[in-house]
Amino acid sequence: MSRKSWKYRAAALAMAAMLPALAACETAPATGATFFGAGMTPEQERRVAAEEHPKLVEQFGGEYENEDVRRYVSSLGNLLAQTSEMPDLDWTFTVLDSPVVNAFALPAGYVYVTRGLLVLGDNEAQLAGVLGHEIGHVTARHSAQRYGTSILAGVVGLATGVAVGQEASQAVGMLSQVALSSYSRSHEFEADMLGVRYTSRSGHDPDGMAQFLGKMQQESRLQAELRGDPEAADRFSLLQTHPRTVDRVREAREAAGVAPVQDPIIGRDVYLSKLDGVTVEDSAEQGFVRDRRFLHPELRFAFEVPDEFRLFNSSTQVLAMGPDNALIIFDAAGRDAQGDPLRYMTEQWASGTRLDATERLEIDGMRAATGRTRINTQQGPRDVRLVAIRFDDTTMYRFMFLTPPNLTARLSEPLRRTTHSFRRLSEQEAAALEPYRLTIHEVQPGETVADLAARTPYAELRERRFRVLNGLEPGEEVQAGQKVKLVTGG
Repeated sequence: MSRKSWKYRAAALAMAAMLPALAACETAPATGATFFGAGMTPEQERRVAAEEHPKLVEQFGGEYENEDVRRYVSSLGNLLAQTSEMPDLDWTFTVLDSPVVNAFALPAGYVYVTRGLLVLGDNEAQLAGVLGHEIGHVTARHSAQRYGTSILAGVVGLATGVAVGQEASQAVGMLSQVALSSYSRSHEFEADMLGVRYTSRSGHDPDGMAQFLGKMQQESRLQAELRGDPEAADRFSLLQTHPRTVDRVREAREAAGVAPVQDPIIGRDVYLSKLDGVTVEDSAEQGFVRDRRFLHPELRFAFEVPDEFRLFNSSTQVLAMGPDNALIIFDAAGRDAQGDPLRYMTEQWASGTRLDATERLEIDGMRAATGRTRINTQQGPRDVRLVAIRFDDTTMYRFMFLTPPNLTARLSEPLRRTTHSFRRLSEQEAAALEPYRLTIHEVQPGETVADLAARTPYAELRERRFRVLNGLEPGEEVQAGQKVKLVTGG
């Protein structure tokens, strides 16, 4: 038998093995739609989702430990879920300890929102819109539908010789990847219609989701401006997995065909009362960005970047963006980074790369090493300076400085100062560091937006940040007695 014939016979056997699953179609409770779920029954969804739940919680920084906030979100979520087509499902609503604005759902009733999303929101109706949308993804069984599509693509690919089996196998082993990837426009529209149905049934303003989406777009433009990258204004967390516009959400509201809600619940006061004291931006476990300084009170180190750079923290590394796409990347090496920094840098980190001007350093009493090279990137050639610092017996920290060749000489001294700014934090210094927190403030007679924005700890765009946080239009003033959100602490 030829190799080609054997391939087609194997494909036929695979198709035959899949026939029972292909024949088994599922039904979405919320819509009545029939779809191929690759044998992913509701019982299997519950088992797999229960396995994936702790992994997702860990991936997003753990569960936020503010018990009042957790009870509030869970109570609102369960109220909405009781209006759905699956009220008897064992729903689980989780607030993730992440500053990123995000929301998503696993099958079988696992719904997640981040504290960053809560901080950005203005009222209970907006949160209800977000939760209702995610509940809609569950009751429409969108994850199961996409899972079935992935498996079907893998089988068809095997039969035709198309190399898509890897994607299918990943879908089998990691249902949460399906939940976190982008939904189709039709699924988003359907989830919006269902979300309107549930928020209307619970008595909340059905326009809450559209209002929150508008806030997200304002926040996106602000963050793009802070990063010096206006082109990135529409690339932010929630809309990467939920591609929609305000108009499309309002179209879904009209298509839902629900009766108008008389005296709809907005719930601004109760919502703000639950947010008083909530952590804003990064927690102590993630480290703090303070203007041009990064300080980590739990890992007990700090460093400072040059004037022209802006710092951004993430779960795996700290970035600083500078002029003409100059970049600083700071992270920790893996557990295999043992021994001498110079040896680690040349034999592990930059193995196979020619490093010039390698030398040993001492930084705040710690052994370190540096070397340089040049690489080609999509943005053109970049000069690279590597620095490895032995922090303790098990930890090696790393700087990577990337500069366009025309700026390397000018930035050499400022970046050298960044290298030598790395230092240990004393126990007293670490204990004195506090996260930014949200404070709910009642506007006093005579207070203005400028007055209140001046109280925030930020170094730039204070008034703009205050307006976005509170949903205030340009030129709109606060009124005496109005409750507003202030960022305090530091």
